[in-house]
Amino acid sequence: MAQAETGRRPTREDIARFRSNLRDEVDGEALYKMLAAAEKNASLKEVFLRLAESESRHRALWEEKLREAGEAVPRYRPSWRVRSLGWLARRFGTGVVAPIVTRMEVAATGMYDNQPEAVAANLPADERSHARLFREIGRSKRGGEGLNIAQIEGRHRGGTGNALRAAVLGVNDGLVSNLSLVMGLAGADPGRSVVFVGGLAGLLAGALSMALGEWISVRSSAEAFERQMAVERAELEMMPEEEEEELTLIYQAKGFPRDEAKVMAKRILANPETALDTLAREELGMSAEEVGNAWIAAVTSFVLFTVGALIPLVPWLFTGGVGGVAASGVAAGIALFLAGAVTTLFTGRGVLFSGSRMLVFGLAAAAITFAIGRAIGVSTGV
Repeated sequence: MAQAETGRRPTREDIARFRSNLRDEVDGEALYKMLAAAEKNASLKEVFLRLAESESRHRALWEEKLREAGEAVPRYRPSWRVRSLGWLARRFGTGVVAPIVTRMEVAATGMYDNQPEAVAANLPADERSHARLFREIGRSKRGGEGLNIAQIEGRHRGGTGNALRAAVLGVNDGLVSNLSLVMGLAGADPGRSVVFVGGLAGLLAGALSMALGEWISVRSSAEAFERQMAVERAELEMMPEEEEEELTLIYQAKGFPRDEAKVMAKRILANPETALDTLAREELGMSAEEVGNAWIAAVTSFVLFTVGALIPLVPWLFTGGVGGVAASGVAAGIALFLAGAVTTLFTGRGVLFSGSRMLVFGLAAAAITFAIGRAIGVSTGV
């Protein structure tokens, strides 16, 4: 801990940490000033300048900590990376570097969480605010397609066209993976019952794995959202002025003049029932309704994968050998072509092209595994 926390002098490790923090804040302040100089939109320019002011306050904190420790304050220059980003912003616009800066801010959200001097000065909340704000700036720079916590949910979640696309992908996963497995076993020619049991085991293993992956993905997303909502609720109760300023900056990033953005923020925060929901939508990019249900995602994934995996497996219930290979290949081929044809609803490509492409790739995978199975079967005398 620092001197203020323990009554002792800062250690060499503390001083090194202060210098490292100072270097980072010098970079942050310089970067935002460069972005402000390159930005043509007046509202965004003001947002960048306010972010630079925040970084300047952070820089001053670490300079003061070094002085209190009896150390000289280094005169750091912006890093090569920051100067390069500034050059790109001046030449090609701030939108070009917005995704890079967004990743930088997101990566920095936890840098101060375990530093008592920073916590006392509320720096962790500032860093989280910067990351959320720059995600919003990134969305505006990319035409509204920014980072969204909902995007890390299971891919089978969604509505209308997205649900159709997810269903096709889920069925196709089971179809291609189990077709390849069944054909690999068939190539070794261990007998119809072995091929069927192996294919059934592959179906169950794949479906359970997909279901578990979906459950973990959606549940992790929900837990992350719940944690962020708890943080927002606490900050709204303890620091309403900071939340109002943050919401104001977000609306400025959307293109509203500061006066209008401030009025909107005041009106929203005046109603506690809607303030938290609005902050979640604007800062996190989603609402509680959009988090998703982990169990529904898991069951959906299991069912979709199973449907696809059954197609190449069912013929082996009735026949084996060459007949089983042929029947399985024909059934899977028809399903592959149909799956590819359905994708034209959201790709715009021709039915023949999309269906044939899916058919060729799927049967190619099956042929490869069949050849490998045949080679192994011959070499081992199966």
